[in-house]
Amino acid sequence: MRRRFWLSALCVSAALACGRPAVSEPSAVTSHQITHFRPGSDQTTFGKLEFVGGLVMSSSNPLFGAWSSVRFLPDGRHFIGVLDTGDWISGEIKRDDQGRLSGIDSVSLAPMINAQGRNNSAKIRMDAESLAIRDGKIYVGFEQRHRIDQYPLKDFSLSKPERSLPLPFPKNVLRGNKSLETVIAAPEHGPLAGGLVTITEESLDQDGNLYAGIVDGPMRGAFKVVRRDDFDVTDGAFLPDGDLVLLERRFTLLGGVAMRLVRIKGDRVKPGALLDGVTLLEANYSAQIDNMEGLDVVDLGNGDVRLILVSDDNHSFLQRNIMLEFRLMP
Repeated sequence: MRRRFWLSALCVSAALACGRPAVSEPSAVTSHQITHFRPGSDQTTFGKLEFVGGLVMSSSNPLFGAWSSVRFLPDGRHFIGVLDTGDWISGEIKRDDQGRLSGIDSVSLAPMINAQGRNNSAKIRMDAESLAIRDGKIYVGFEQRHRIDQYPLKDFSLSKPERSLPLPFPKNVLRGNKSLETVIAAPEHGPLAGGLVTITEESLDQDGNLYAGIVDGPMRGAFKVVRRDDFDVTDGAFLPDGDLVLLERRFTLLGGVAMRLVRIKGDRVKPGALLDGVTLLEANYSAQIDNMEGLDVVDLGNGDVRLILVSDDNHSFLQRNIMLEFRLMP
């Protein structure tokens, strides 16, 4: 019942498998600006966040959509992401003369190559849900066939994974379609020394807490995250000060879709911890949201820190491809 909102995606995924390009291909994307987070309201400040703007995006390329994760490169404009159909997406955000998101450009889509060198694997084998970039490498978390694969950053769309990383918890605790939804590179100069952090979507222990862990580095080990109000973690990113922000999503038949952003003190992320945080923002269908799955933090300098979110439309006509941007208030 929880998944009924996205059932139409199953048929579309089967259709996509028949017409996938063999290599990266440019894709024109049409964008319309979102100027108000809550339609009919001029409110721009929501707790510690200021709504900057957003986009509703569409493309004639049938692969465009199902956006699961996004990471921005150091210039704060170019991005790399993954689609849960087993595809890469890359491009560049554009801004208008007021600094608001106005579109995305130079978009390329390409099927991911698996360890056997093939790029036409079924979704169950290439269900890419999370992404991190660190030291010239890209790390992708997959559901169903649970793993974190390492790809080279250079020519990533033409490369097969170099290795799979060992997980900080047993694979048998992971649920088939509710596992490695978040992979994040910790700050290089923080206590985790750049280690990768992974958090599951809804793989729960006997107390209802989410399995999570530090994948590598000097503090490798498992921890847990408190799950509240039936929200599932779908992505995360570290702030410049080392705190961790999690993007969470909920869907119910009565309440519809909702999203939440939670901030956790960075020094609490350690093996054996049970993490909980404070809510920065919670929104439901009355706001301009959809199935929000991707989050990254972009530091524009001089204390200007942005949170950029993307949605997974599951290739359903009932949903939208959305990008939202918030500024973190001092």
